Amino acid sequence: MKKIIVAISGASGPILGVKLLEALRMVPNVETYLVMSHGAAAILQDESKVSYEQVCSLADRVFAEDDLGASISSGSFHTDGMVVLPCSMKTLSGIANAYDDNLLIRAADVCLKEGRKLVLCPREAPLNRIHLKNMLSCSEAGAVILPPMFSFYAKPQSMDDMIDQFLGKVFMQFDLDYPKFRPWESWK
Repeated sequence: MKKIIVAISGASGPILGVKLLEALRMVPNVETYLVMSHGAAAILQDESKVSYEQVCSLADRVFAEDDLGASISSGSFHTDGMVVLPCSMKTLSGIANAYDDNLLIRAADVCLKEGRKLVLCPREAPLNRIHLKNMLSCSEAGAVILPPMFSFYAKPQSMDDMIDQFLGKVFMQFDLDYPKFRPWESWK
């Protein structure tokens, strides 16, 4: 059984985190732990009309952002890692500086200190030097920086195709197969 923390922070595009939860729900032997920031819930409602309750129903366990006593805040609770999708610049800064003032950042810090997979999907454009330095700090600490950039080699026909291709790349980080992902094939 794989245990994956899915965090949704307050950047534009929280529907991507919802789509990840939906996709992981279809994979046998994967248990998901959700922590969503207050900002993410508000943006999600504004951008997609998906409610906090609807998102929570997709996860096996749900933790409040301010629950620093949750199981996922301790390294003694084993998980296979964490995905922050989308990752706001505020959350990125908190992770880069180990500023563990909420559960989302604390759980990411635990993944780094325990050598577990941490996948950060920053959502911002353009990026300034501080954003880039924070990404570099996180990468040097062991995080994977995987911005939601879309691949065109799979010849997507819709936004859903582009999202599915991106989700496949997230799945790869946890050695999971995503049936809607189309890997690169040679031109020849």
